Amino acid sequence: MSESHHLDAKGLKCPLPVLRARKAMKDVPPGGELVVEATDPSAPADFRAFCETTGHTLGAQDEADGVYTIRLHKTG
Repeated sequence: MSESHHLDAKGLKCPLPVLRARKAMKDVPPGGELVVEATDPSAPADFRAFCETTGHTLGAQDEADGVYTIRLHKTG
């Protein structure tokens, strides 16, 4: 199983969740996963764009009680 990292971006507004995720991905090994929790309603779209520009893979996205959980998979 690949290593999973966590980023709490709750309360941060665009573009901070993506900027923090970009920095956090540097510590994630290839094939690893970064789980981001964000409350910004634009976060799902922002992370889709982030993955398109970086080549990382967007995994599952869920929303519960205003918190978006977004899974990013680091490519090799």
